[in-house]
Amino acid sequence: MTGLRTRLNDRRAHWLFRFECDGQSYTGGIGRFEDGRIAEVFINGTKVGTAAETNAQDAAIVASLALQHGCPVETIQHALAREGGSAGPLATLLRTVER
Repeated sequence: MTGLRTRLNDRRAHWLFRFECDGQSYTGGIGRFEDGRIAEVFINGTKVGTAAETNAQDAAIVASLALQHGCPVETIQHALAREGGSAGPLATLLRTVER
């Protein structure tokens, strides 16, 4: 990682995805750098204010900061990989975006 944060444009495209994880429904958002790499991640749950939504939002904030500081999305995906294939909302969203 470079350590320096890459600043995003004030106005930029944003893609939304609906997905499910562990029986919960979420809406995930992805913003990209000008070169197409993922630059930011947003996750909201349908059950506002729940611990599941708060945890998903926190994970998305940390992932966004890591991405903007040069961490490759593949590194984040590898770190989130679980035996047996189960994954949390952030890993599920990133896998959905790859399709």
